Amino acid sequence: MEFVGKKRPISSGGLSAALLQIGLQPDESAVIWSVIDVETSGITQGCGFRADGRPQILFERHIFRRETGGRFDSVAPHLSGLQGGYGGLATQYAKLEEAVALCDEAGLSPEPALRATSWGLGQVMGFNAKLAGFSSATEMVKAMQDSEDAQILAMAGFMRSQNLHKALKRRDWAAFARGYNGKSYAQNRYDIKLEQSYARLSSGSMPNLQLRAAQIALLYLGFAPGKIDGVIGQRTRNAIASFRLQAGLPAGVELDGQCYLALCLRAGFEP
Repeated sequence: MEFVGKKRPISSGGLSAALLQIGLQPDESAVIWSVIDVETSGITQGCGFRADGRPQILFERHIFRRETGGRFDSVAPHLSGLQGGYGGLATQYAKLEEAVALCDEAGLSPEPALRATSWGLGQVMGFNAKLAGFSSATEMVKAMQDSEDAQILAMAGFMRSQNLHKALKRRDWAAFARGYNGKSYAQNRYDIKLEQSYARLSSGSMPNLQLRAAQIALLYLGFAPGKIDGVIGQRTRNAIASFRLQAGLPAGVELDGQCYLALCLRAGFEP
């Protein structure tokens, strides 16, 4: 499994569909962006994909142990064991691929390994695939490989299935955090981070989807635009300037139409 699909950024249509799914109005999009901001702050830096185009993931060995009945505890304790031992972001796909191989050798489908992994912008666990609107973790992963739209819709579908959209609608961050992040949400101030992010975003720092797509294209192309937040900053300006130079475009730091089109085409997704 290569885990690489069309890797498209969030579109306005995808964002609108996610808002509709959880009963929010278009002018309430700061709510869902707040969840994305907090969920991606440590693991994805704002993007549902890595620089190589694969979805952002976190492999959880205690879930793999549960999904396989502990059958791999002795041969692969780093993949099947007690909670913890997550390792760095760079190790996640190596662990997932090794877990998939173990399943294959045991005559199992990749499903247990995919179910033991959290995926994309909302870090939806594979074992929650049906709650997120998919028939299996395999189907969820296939969709998430293609677009952040699928990732945000999976997140919204899971929220809806757990009635967490009600907490979002009334801005009850603690209730939402308990349902989405778990009973220990207060240990990492998850609810407080959500409230702070919402205050910042709703005051006018909302992502520009076109700029955000350009940042993702720059990420794929190796130009280090910084956090994928749809907000122009110095790192994004520097990355645009470098790309323009390499692409033979007029020098500058602005994202004009010609630059945006060139970025999208080179990154392999539709402008």
